Amino acid sequence: RAVELEQRHSKAESELATALSEPDNIRSQRAELISASEEAETRRKLAADNLARAETEMRQASEAERDAGRVATESREKRAGAEARSEATLEAVGLAAERIREKLQTEPQSLLEQLEVDPLKMPPSEQVEAEVARLRRQREALGAVNLRAEEDSQEVREEFDMLTKEKTDLEEAIKTLRGGIASLNKEGRERLLAAFDEVNRNFGTLFSHLFGGGEANLVLVENDDPLDAGLEILCQPPGKKLSTLSLLSGGEQTLTAMALIFAVFLANPAPICVLDEVDAPLDDANVTRFCDLLDEMTRRTDTRFLIITHHAVTMARMDRLFGVTMAEQGVSQLVSVDLKKAEQLVA
Repeated sequence: RAVELEQRHSKAESELATALSEPDNIRSQRAELISASEEAETRRKLAADNLARAETEMRQASEAERDAGRVATESREKRAGAEARSEATLEAVGLAAERIREKLQTEPQSLLEQLEVDPLKMPPSEQVEAEVARLRRQREALGAVNLRAEEDSQEVREEFDMLTKEKTDLEEAIKTLRGGIASLNKEGRERLLAAFDEVNRNFGTLFSHLFGGGEANLVLVENDDPLDAGLEILCQPPGKKLSTLSLLSGGEQTLTAMALIFAVFLANPAPICVLDEVDAPLDDANVTRFCDLLDEMTRRTDTRFLIITHHAVTMARMDRLFGVTMAEQGVSQLVSVDLKKAEQLVA
């Protein structure tokens, strides 16, 4: 029994030693497994990276293959188009050469030499064709050939030369006419100003003679050019302010108008002057002044004055009277009286 227990004890100790050494084995195995797992994960990641890189390269290779196929297709299409254009160009060149031979009776090379142009600098054929078509339309629009074109051109040229000469003559005539107008205007201004100054002096003198004083003058207004200017009459009878003619009384206006008329007569006397009842608005005193003015005018000029009047004072101051009477009913008779001779007879 003791031997059995001893055996069992030895066995237990052996199993205990084995059990005690088992955690170290487990830890060692665990470390090995962890190391193997980490190595496997590293290999897995590396394999995944290689796989992704391979897939990327494969996609790029596929895309490059597609691009190369597309480029190859486009190249084939371009080549086919170029070949077609080349054939069309050769055909067009042949047709153009035939047209040149038919219409111009010459070879293309000879025509090129005649034109003296560089083929490389010539415009495109479409542009040339369009220009040729335009020129043809213009030629057709001109109509049939006019065989008298040269004669018509000569007639038109002669008519043009004649009209040009007439135009030149007219321009010279207009220039001369304008110069004459300017000269006439200049002379007219000078003569007008001279006459105006003389009339203005005479007007002031006669006005003072009629009114027994005062002053009056003529003024050019509204324009600096005397030919286009208006005329203003400024009067100042004795004892009154300077004013225009419209502000004077009726008698004063009449006397002022007489002074202006006689001032013009003094500047350019006329052989005969007819005054029709100019003394009608005047009173006796002003009529006397009017008669005195007439006496002054007869002394200073050779004008004969014919006065139509009903005023006794005026008639008494005249040299000769002419009257119309009706001695019998319906019968008029002209009566003439020479007052100067009557005065001599009375004396």
